[in-house]
Amino acid sequence: MTQAEKRLYLIKALLSERRCYDDTLIPGKAEEQKRLLRSLMNIRAPEKTNEDFIRIQDEYLRAETAAKGITDFKTLVPISDGIYLWQGDITTLKCDAIVNAANSKMTGCYYPCHGCIDNAIHSFAGIGLRLECAELIKRQGHDEPVGSAKITGAYDLPCRYVIHTVGPFIGDAVTEEDEEALASCYRSCLMTAEEYGLRSIAFCCISTGEFHFPNKRAAEIAVETVMSYKKRTDSKIEVIFNVFKSMDYEIYRELLGEG
Repeated sequence: MTQAEKRLYLIKALLSERRCYDDTLIPGKAEEQKRLLRSLMNIRAPEKTNEDFIRIQDEYLRAETAAKGITDFKTLVPISDGIYLWQGDITTLKCDAIVNAANSKMTGCYYPCHGCIDNAIHSFAGIGLRLECAELIKRQGHDEPVGSAKITGAYDLPCRYVIHTVGPFIGDAVTEEDEEALASCYRSCLMTAEEYGLRSIAFCCISTGEFHFPNKRAAEIAVETVMSYKKRTDSKIEVIFNVFKSMDYEIYRELLGEG
């Protein structure tokens, strides 16, 4: 099957799961089909499906990511010993674990094609990630607390694992409690990675964007917490600070002393 044929197969399979989709028209253009497929995946409940769907989904998503271009963190030049700064799409990064800025329900973003990192990670990992997250929350019996971390498989992403953490949501102003909660996110992710014997971890800009933590202060806390952890524990884990926006790249570059 070609990529186009796989995409149509996946769309039709997802549409067939719900009677309310019976009258849905499949667009002819590839980009519109991609958007429809992502939307259907985004709104789908965490449920099991058949092996054929999983096989074709895996082949399709891995090919889509390969077409975007995969970056192996080992090809990056460190800013300092074990510290990297990389601007790019975290879903294309090959390392041991990437960090997802999750919500307390942990099952991803259900808003079709939303621009948050939670949506992107679940979209390109495939539907298995949402199911594993849902089962994890069901086992623990409560929503994921702010500042903690959980690890799952990465499914169709080029990394090995995804570490999910729930950052603080900022209202009128940042409080000391918010700052400590954000620092706890970074510590919890590092501790979880090392508990699993991982040697590299890529952090996104946790709690910025939809959670409204000011970018510069969030970056300061990220760098301070990571550096303090590595010094205090003599950790050799390699840390990639991943940014998507040029504004964040400049903030981190200044904080890390690059250039």
